[in-house]
Amino acid sequence: MAQVKIYGRRDVLIPNRTRWSDLIQNALVAALGLPKDKRFQRFFPLDGEDFLYPPDRTEAYTILEISMFEGRSPVALKALLRKLMDDAQSEFGMHANDLEITISESPRRCWGIRGKTGDEIELSYKVNV
Repeated sequence: MAQVKIYGRRDVLIPNRTRWSDLIQNALVAALGLPKDKRFQRFFPLDGEDFLYPPDRTEAYTILEISMFEGRSPVALKALLRKLMDDAQSEFGMHANDLEITISESPRRCWGIRGKTGDEIELSYKVNV
């Protein structure tokens, strides 16, 4: 399971929401083997005065925060990061400075899902990849 938060300027993020959503989900499926139908994404479009960034970023500056169960290998995590960065550049012509991604992993026991703790639920996919 991966929960993704997407932050960006309202005037840039909203028109590209579907493209971002598909790009992120495709990367999660390709790099981590997550099911195609398990899409957990939240968009946070911010007004310019609420989304501050350094002068070496542009209005396209976007932040992705990904929370997931621990257990993926460093190779799998780097594959996800590279896929997201490469695909954002291809899809949006995005400069490398304009995309920042963080991945936070936590033990399954720290998640509450469908009325159970994460370590008590049955998953249809592997976490240890």
